Amino acid sequence: MKNSLLKLFILFLVTSISFFSCKKDDPGPGNLATLTTFQASNITETSVTTGGSISNDGGAPITQRGVCYSMNPNPTIANNSTNDGSGKGSFTSDLFGLTASTTYYMRAYATNSAGTAYGNEVIFSTENSANLATLTTFQVVNIEETSVTTGGNIINDGGSPITQRGVCYSTSNNPTTSNNVTNDGSGIGFFTSNLSGLTASTTYFVRAYATNSAGTAYGSEVSFTTASAGIVTNPGAGVTFNGYTYLSIVLGNGQEWMSENLRTSVYANGDPIPNVINDNLWKGLSTGAWVHQNNNNQYENPYGKLYNWHAVVDPRNVCPTGWHVPSKAEWTLLIDYLGGEDQAGGKMKSTGTQYWASPNTDATNESGFSGLPGGTRSFEGSFYDFGTRGLLWSSTESDAISAWFFFLANNDNNVLPYALQKERGNSVRCVRD
Repeated sequence: MKNSLLKLFILFLVTSISFFSCKKDDPGPGNLATLTTFQASNITETSVTTGGSISNDGGAPITQRGVCYSMNPNPTIANNSTNDGSGKGSFTSDLFGLTASTTYYMRAYATNSAGTAYGNEVIFSTENSANLATLTTFQVVNIEETSVTTGGNIINDGGSPITQRGVCYSTSNNPTTSNNVTNDGSGIGFFTSNLSGLTASTTYFVRAYATNSAGTAYGSEVSFTTASAGIVTNPGAGVTFNGYTYLSIVLGNGQEWMSENLRTSVYANGDPIPNVINDNLWKGLSTGAWVHQNNNNQYENPYGKLYNWHAVVDPRNVCPTGWHVPSKAEWTLLIDYLGGEDQAGGKMKSTGTQYWASPNTDATNESGFSGLPGGTRSFEGSFYDFGTRGLLWSSTESDAISAWFFFLANNDNNVLPYALQKERGNSVRCVRD
């Protein structure tokens, strides 16, 4: 009996020791893992690369790991998530199907038997799907001592609405919206900007700008010099003729000039002016005709058309009713008002090298005349001087075969009279009667 009881006691003792030994070695459910989240890289409009690093598995195997993300803070695996395998260490996650121009929040995660642990939160924004706008800057007109008129044309909005547009200007090159600006509405297309509060006899630089969700884009740079106290130029009433409205300037000497080259294809009475492209037909003409530079209509804006002198003096009037082609004497009156032949050219030329070939010497356009280098067509039909010379007819005959015109050049500030063949094709400006 005693032996039986002893055996039972020994068996109980051995079983108890084994049981408690097993409890001591059982790892149980473990702790949550320890991990960090990688910063975002390779960010595009719809994707990003990230990942994480699990430094401690919490004492239990990592059965799933990845990245969870959302447009709201503190994302969990109940939101969007990736599955990037198992185990400790580093892993990479590529997120796809994101929305452009959007801010996301993401955290690496690691799941073991104790639950799901999360790394630090990382914030990133996807790239903008829009591009910068495409635009041009207008030449400056109506130049006075303290004000001018300019503007721009937004050709393409870059795939995102234009929320603000205008011009920026400064006395230094490459002005931006951190300098002086105008706000001329929104959307694509043409717009006009009136600058005021300028300083007389001062050179300014101006660029059109357009802002969309991708940022602010700028047009080409145009420079101008405000009028000095001795030159008075005011905006004229202008005139609409053959479907086009011409701007004009009124000078302090009382003359009102178009500030754009003529581009009509009809006389004032509505009769058509022939467009003569053929060289042989052109050189034999004794009646009015017109052409585009190089017979290419892309040059009409802003250079206008080229006319032979027979069109200039046709009694049906190449200019609108109430206007006429200036005589040599009227040209001289303008030039003398602007300081004479050796100074007036720079004051009459549009500024910069958008239209004029470099160097466009001393161009200030302080008169607001906005002269352009439309070039010429010879009496034999060939084209030349485009971009370097602006040749402008007068209505005054020199002799039986030639007539007077005045020309501006890109390499000096003169404006000089010449007499050449009446069959030549030159630009035309009109002056009010």
